[in-house]
Amino acid sequence: MYESFYGLNAKPFQLKPDPSFFYGSKGHKRAMAYLEYGLSQGEGFIVLTGEVGAGKTTLMRNLFRKLESDKIVAVQIVNTHIDSNDILTLVAAAFGLPYARTSKAALLLEIEQFLQRCDRQGKRVLLVVDEAQNLTSETLEELRMLSNFQTDEAPLLQTFLLGQPEFKKTLLNQKMQQLRQRVIATYHLGPLDEQETKAYIEHRLRTVGWQNDPVIDDDAYRLIHLSTGGIPRKINLLCDRMFMMGCLEELHHFGEDAVNEVVIDFQQEFESPHMTTEAAENAANQPMTEQHMENNLVKVDLEKMESRLVRMEKSVLFVLDLLKQNLSYGNVKNDFNKR
Repeated sequence: MYESFYGLNAKPFQLKPDPSFFYGSKGHKRAMAYLEYGLSQGEGFIVLTGEVGAGKTTLMRNLFRKLESDKIVAVQIVNTHIDSNDILTLVAAAFGLPYARTSKAALLLEIEQFLQRCDRQGKRVLLVVDEAQNLTSETLEELRMLSNFQTDEAPLLQTFLLGQPEFKKTLLNQKMQQLRQRVIATYHLGPLDEQETKAYIEHRLRTVGWQNDPVIDDDAYRLIHLSTGGIPRKINLLCDRMFMMGCLEELHHFGEDAVNEVVIDFQQEFESPHMTTEAAENAANQPMTEQHMENNLVKVDLEKMESRLVRMEKSVLFVLDLLKQNLSYGNVKNDFNKR
């Protein structure tokens, strides 16, 4: 809804990974370099870790866009809450192979024959496994065994493992020694710093035609970084809510107060319903610090609340007007189609 209000041609802060919004921070550029290096080697395992929402999947999809489909067959598995008996079924399904009521031996044969066909066609095969932190050591061992398929010249399969930081602990398990020996590159994708957070937000906005409406203060950028820890998905979530609030309240300027209001809204939505009035007041008076950046509330005076209610009342009328315009357009379109 706020896209039209601010003259944007698409939603800039969607949560789903979209490579068209890829922003090359220092960390993301390095991670991409590691992935491309690993891909050039054509063998073994590449491990990429990062916090939830750090941009691992977006990074991988950006890499997929660069792949030449006539040279590389790439598939991705995202559902990893499975045991070792099911991983081969998922791999076969990802490659488009028959898997229903098929034994493990038959699945392995199907996968090997598929890899050999690709090799005869001059194609390499890349398997990307997302959310690898959910995999058991037994499941990872099944994936390692797939890397044994090879010709006299080269391996037939290369695997990228994407996971949250705890996946590193799994790899350090004594049972994972053989897998570790086949890992040719690893990289941990960290959060954005304060300057990168600002550049990331502006990059996404310019991608959808932002013309500095709304204007965003440096204080707002600073507080967004502080409140999200520089995690892209959290930035998207906060900015999406801020732009929605700005649309409803007809704001064309975002300062520190606008960010604070969104932080308050999130806190009120997720705070315990059993919190006492005294506890709520104490929480509201806590200063915003780095250590408690996601657990604070900023006190809002009555005048600001009253002003906000007035703006929201105007916003309801604004939304109703938009709905009327859309309905009117739909009726005109229907009349035109009937003619």
